[in-house]
Amino acid sequence: MWLILPKKRFMKRIFLFIVTNLAVLALLGLMVFIIEGVFGVRLGQGGAGGLLVFAAIFGFGGALISLALSKWTAKRMLGVRVIMQPHSDSEGWLLGTVARLAAQAGVATPEVGIFDAEEMNAFATGARRNAALVAVSTGLLRGMPRPQVEAVLGHEISHVANGDMVTLALLQGVLNTFVIFLARIVGGIVDKAIFKNDREESGIGFFVATMIAQIVLGIFASMIVSWYSRRREFRADRGGADLAGTGSMIGALEMLKRSHGEPMPPQMQAFGINTGETGGFMRLFMSHPPLEARIAALRSPNASHAAPA
Repeated sequence: MWLILPKKRFMKRIFLFIVTNLAVLALLGLMVFIIEGVFGVRLGQGGAGGLLVFAAIFGFGGALISLALSKWTAKRMLGVRVIMQPHSDSEGWLLGTVARLAAQAGVATPEVGIFDAEEMNAFATGARRNAALVAVSTGLLRGMPRPQVEAVLGHEISHVANGDMVTLALLQGVLNTFVIFLARIVGGIVDKAIFKNDREESGIGFFVATMIAQIVLGIFASMIVSWYSRRREFRADRGGADLAGTGSMIGALEMLKRSHGEPMPPQMQAFGINTGETGGFMRLFMSHPPLEARIAALRSPNASHAAPA
């Protein structure tokens, strides 16, 4: 996102982001509890192999469904108006610039949209590189010169060309799989060793321990997803610099440091260009690197497509 936010507000958004991810895992766990406890259907039978297959179906299922619905969700959550025919010089320039940058990056022209927001912001999403959506805020078009807006669009097009949305969903699917798998292993151990349940059916200890383990492991999974998200921002910044000029990309990031506004919904934060900054332990959950680090990476004489470690 294009914002520098007060620390309390940013920490609230980080909290909501984590809770959103954990809620998905909790919902999956509840579904399993109902299926197994109410209907008596045993899932994950067949030892560790069967449990891993079960975990993969649920883990990847949620991530891939979210990816498939990403454009639909973004349009409705942010009220994106897709430009079919330009009705102003600004819209015509926007369509033409996105088409040109997409051709330079070797991807099909994405859908182009505008959403009403005072803050300067932009995002890209979509299940496929050649069927993406790039949207910008009205605040971005009004408040930023066109060379910097072009750099922002290059940043988003780079996300599309790099396949970041797909990779992020696959990473989330892998992590969800192991969270579900390991949580049920922990639940089984607790049920047998601590609650002394020697019955074939799982006891209450299994379900309680599994849910707690999913929460704890889900937090660590969120750290890994956030780490990958930070790396992809460095790559997208470099891509924006290659497409629109390093000076324009740096200028856009510097303008961001002077801008303020309200955040996008938590579910969309990872797709915006910046989400603000914080410090301490909460930096592990940042989806975007600090702006100073991004600007320094672009100014480095050894800057390349590789993201800093």
